[in-house]
Amino acid sequence: MSIPYAPMPTHLETERLRLEHWTDGDAEDLCLLVAERGAATAPRVERAREILAEGRAATATTGLALLRVTRLAEGDFIGYCGLVVGRTTVDEPEIAYELLRSSHGHGYATEAARAVLDAATATGRRRLWSTVRPWNAPSFRVLAKLGFERDRVSKEESGELVWLTRALP
Repeated sequence: MSIPYAPMPTHLETERLRLEHWTDGDAEDLCLLVAERGAATAPRVERAREILAEGRAATATTGLALLRVTRLAEGDFIGYCGLVVGRTTVDEPEIAYELLRSSHGHGYATEAARAVLDAATATGRRRLWSTVRPWNAPSFRVLAKLGFERDRVSKEESGELVWLTRALP
């Protein structure tokens, strides 16, 4: 499969953050993040390793990457941010991010997402999407700061989903 875009970098740095590709050694961090959503959804470490390997394989195929985020000064894991096919396409991927609750309210999601937005622009893509649950006001604020605009609302088995989009220069 030939993709008409440059691959997304798998290492990005901002003033306060490092975004990089996951390794198998990051499985416990993924489990910690997913556990914050609710204990019933948290994968075991073995399954987390499989999920991370699947993500690396998807990056090799699509040129898109969901990157782990660490704070530069502290070196601690705080979440992920990147581009995924998700509910969209390789041509117009979704920006996705999730942070540990202890990292909320410090501007990290906006900072990481801005770096990913710049990386997406550098790949030659023309538009990004994001899907957000209606109750997720913090994500709507991050996306508004990045210039995303509401496109539509859809219904899934798990509830409503708000679609936002942003044209890239």
